Amino acid sequence: MKRKKMEEILTMLAGRGSIIVFFIMAFEVMIMISPFAFFFYSVFNPIFKWLDQYAATRWLTSFFLPHMILPPTLFLKIVRILGSAFFIIGALSFIVCALQVYLGKIFKWGIASKGLYSYIRHPQYLSLGIWGIGMSILWPRFIVLASLSLMFILYYFLAKDEEGRMMRKYGKSYEQYMNSAGMFFPRFLESRFFARIRVAAIPAIIIAVVIGTGFLFRTITLNSLPFVSKDNITLVPMLPEDNKLSAPALNGILKAMAEGKLKILKPDKDYLGYLMFPDYIMQGMIANTGGEFHLYKQHHTVSMISDWVLHPFQHLRSSPSLHMAKMHHVDPAIARKHHCPLGINDSNLSCETCPYRRVIIVEVDNGYGRHLSGKQLLSFNTTRMPICSIDINTQTGEIISVKEVEEATAWKDVPTPAI
Repeated sequence: MKRKKMEEILTMLAGRGSIIVFFIMAFEVMIMISPFAFFFYSVFNPIFKWLDQYAATRWLTSFFLPHMILPPTLFLKIVRILGSAFFIIGALSFIVCALQVYLGKIFKWGIASKGLYSYIRHPQYLSLGIWGIGMSILWPRFIVLASLSLMFILYYFLAKDEEGRMMRKYGKSYEQYMNSAGMFFPRFLESRFFARIRVAAIPAIIIAVVIGTGFLFRTITLNSLPFVSKDNITLVPMLPEDNKLSAPALNGILKAMAEGKLKILKPDKDYLGYLMFPDYIMQGMIANTGGEFHLYKQHHTVSMISDWVLHPFQHLRSSPSLHMAKMHHVDPAIARKHHCPLGINDSNLSCETCPYRRVIIVEVDNGYGRHLSGKQLLSFNTTRMPICSIDINTQTGEIISVKEVEEATAWKDVPTPAI
């Protein structure tokens, strides 16, 4: 009896522990833009750094969907919208189901068999699974998928254990309920698609599907990015509307190199340049370009998180000045114009038609001395080091300023997104 009780406790702890591990990994993005960032990373960054040291585990710290770059295709935009939808639907349905169960315990309603429970025996786990899928799209690091796989596997065996206990407690009434409702999906779906799957194969299937989907999305993402390459430099725009500016910006940089004006860039090195507005909100993840792009130091964390979930594309277009304008109820267009990051005072210049862009240059090395370009620069076996930021007029090719940056991002040595 004591042994059985201990097994039940261990099973429960394993299930609850998997939930905690997943949400620690998944909510990294929320912590990353909060004042608690460095407290979090003082504990978890050694794990990320250790994984990043070895070729066999480096992929776990990488991203499989665009996070800094606005999704360049309709398909990737739909995936991103689904991430927010799953996040909200999963959270709300979990709360509803949890209330139904715990109120049932308080008022002695017996087996929860109404609402979602009339179709599915474990809608709470399904809701957490949907929430987890949404979270892994919103913060698409492979290690989040790995912890999500673990969570799914433990959910399955935790659900099996709970059903055993319910059978012992309620007997035939619960058996009848099991015959009418599916485990995680409606009965007609489970009987058609999942009936022949062996229990022993379920962990392997879950890992293959979840991790495999991540690799598929990463392949689609890298093949969708509009790289422009020439000589030893590749540019990728952060926003789709800047695609047409990549070539003139690249030509301006190469011309300056040929004239000896960009001695910081070496002809025998490979470089990846991120093309963006000078006040692009995510640039601190690429290089330490200034305090206003250290998101964890800002005082609008809640606003940024809500934008990140509810406005999946607009949050990438919202500069620090726009966030501050929203907080202080100021017209964002006026705020941005009066806080020009390049200090350009031209009354005829509009932010919508501004030709000035910032290119953050990152040196990429694969350790073998082989020339890389395009999507090769984002391979798992490469290392990236920030070199400089270049402010350029994309119409004239004139370089306004060049600023060397430290060999780290605004988050120091924490592995940050590359896409």
